[in-house]
Order: sequence, then structure tokens, then C-alpha cells
Amino acid sequence: MKALDPQDHDASWRHRLLIAGTLLIVLVVAGAVASATVPRWWAHRVGDQVNESITSGVLIGLFYGFVFTLLPIALLTTVLRWRRRWATVGIALVAALVLALPNLMTLGIVVGRSNAAHAGQRTLDVQAPAFRGASLAGVLLAVGFAAMVIHLIASRKRARSDARHARDELIASTSNPTPPQPESSNR
Repeated sequence: MKALDPQDHDASWRHRLLIAGTLLIVLVVAGAVASATVPRWWAHRVGDQVNESITSGVLIGLFYGFVFTLLPIALLTTVLRWRRRWATVGIALVAALVLALPNLMTLGIVVGRSNAAHAGQRTLDVQAPAFRGASLAGVLLAVGFAAMVIHLIASRKRARSDARHARDELIASTSNPTPPQPESSNR
């Protein structure tokens, strides 16, 4: 068995801190680059799809809002229903964020304060009319639909449990016939 050397332990921690610091710097730089480019890029992709048509803006906005909200909700509820390990939940959260990226990029344009977000807003105003409002409507429809489905599943489970409990009580009362005891009155 090898004895632990304090210098090896210090070098290990220095190495970990160096990797963590480098990763943090890379993430900050990537975030800065993404915040300067993604809103413009996304607005142009949506603008190319909508092609200045209000009808297309509404339909594509509803599609993006509904689908890219419902898929992450369905993924997370499915994983949380059957798997409860932290690693599985973490992977599901990352996958849900990836599935929600179209909505998150649109949200970044709508609430963003950067020059890129303002440029994206102008692009969506001209090339994708009605997309932002329809996207919000799609998100709200997806959340309402998911809430309704989750409520129906929960109430169905509760109804089955209540029926099973009532059936068990009925079987227990018919299999053990005990005469009812008269109530005693203290008059």
C-alpha cells in the first residue's frame, strides 16, 4: 500500500483548480460571444422561415412555442416519475434545456438589453411579424396542456386507489360478518 504524499495531494488540488479556472474562463468568453451573435442569428433564421408573412409568423410561432415547451416538460416529468438518481435528473435537465433552446433564444431577444437583442427585435419586427406573440401563446398552451394531462393522470391514479380501497373494505366487511352492535344510550 502506497503512503500518501502531501505534495501529491497539493499538486492534485492545484491541477483541479487550474482546470476549473480555465473552464470558467472559457465559459465566460463563450457566453460573451454567444450573447453578441445568437440573437441576431436566431432572428434571421426565424425571419427566413416566416418570410414577412403574418400567417406564417403565427403558425411558426405557435409551433415553436408549443412543441419546444411541451417536449422539455414531458421529458422532465417522465424522468422524475421513474428515475430519481441525481445523475439521471441532471442529464434530463440538460436535455430539457437543449430542447427548450428555440424558446430560450426567442426569450433572449425579447427581454435582452444588448445591441444584438435589439437588432434581433428589429429583425423579428420586419421579417417575422406576429412570431413573438404567437410563440408566447404556444408556450402558454403547452403549459396548460401539460398541466391538464398531469392532473388527469394524477386523478386517475387517485380514483383507482379509492376504488381499490373501497373494494377491499367491501370484501373485508362481507367476509367477516359481525352483527352490528346496538348503540348504547345513557339516558
